[in-house]
Amino acid sequence: MNIQEYFGRISFNKPHKDADLQTLTAILEHHIQTIPFENLSMHCGEAIELDLQATYDKIVRKKRGGWCLETNHLLFWALQELGYDVCILGANSYEPAEKGYTAEMNHLLLKVVIKGDSYIVDAGFGGSYQMWQPLMLISGKDQPQGPGIFRFMEDNGTWYLEKVKRKHYIPEHSNNVSTDTPEMGNIRKIHRFTLEPRHIDDFKELNVHLQVSPDNILQKKSICSLQTSSGVLALVGWTFTDMKYNYTEGMDLVNITTLTDEEVEKTLKDKFNIILENKLVP
Repeated sequence: MNIQEYFGRISFNKPHKDADLQTLTAILEHHIQTIPFENLSMHCGEAIELDLQATYDKIVRKKRGGWCLETNHLLFWALQELGYDVCILGANSYEPAEKGYTAEMNHLLLKVVIKGDSYIVDAGFGGSYQMWQPLMLISGKDQPQGPGIFRFMEDNGTWYLEKVKRKHYIPEHSNNVSTDTPEMGNIRKIHRFTLEPRHIDDFKELNVHLQVSPDNILQKKSICSLQTSSGVLALVGWTFTDMKYNYTEGMDLVNITTLTDEEVEKTLKDKFNIILENKLVP
């Protein structure tokens, strides 16, 4: 495992003398624009190991992506190598259908401290709720980024992350389509977490559970998403979505295409730079 090889994988070639916020921001941006959030192994009959060497080989050497347990674990290693004060945290994601947070911890994210200030860094949420820059850990402050406005709210030691959504314009629909539901308004809850430091071993049961439980979304759908300089690409099952953020003021442009099996493989290669070793069952 070699930090220069990781930098090559994420096309990062800027000078990085200090473990500062500027370098951290650049690394996160390069990481999320080159390493997809994806669970394709689960749909190719491949086991996902919670082992840093295996993750490194898969993402850096085989040019694959991964889910939060892989891609944030790899980022954790890289930031440690560069001398950052970084620790792993665990979060419970919000389930809109259930109108609540998961009972069990099901997301891995990172906290980085720079000159006494704490930042949350997460390269493994994917889709349109993926942060583009580190978020300062401060309650009640709007933090605008490309994907929208992120905000933390803290209550009694528990931190809540939410995002202000924009409307969606889908050209093939005659009406502008917004994904709001009346009770949600334009705020989308993402997850909640505490600042208790975690170890990768704390996620071993989750790693197994997500691969065998038929109830979770990762089992039900093959997912691959990648951030771009202007938005996000996502392939969910046979549905390919190309989203451009803030295409017009306060509105995202969403193009949706349904693919054939052959087009799925081509799209993975052309749009996500992924070539699978085993057959994908979308």
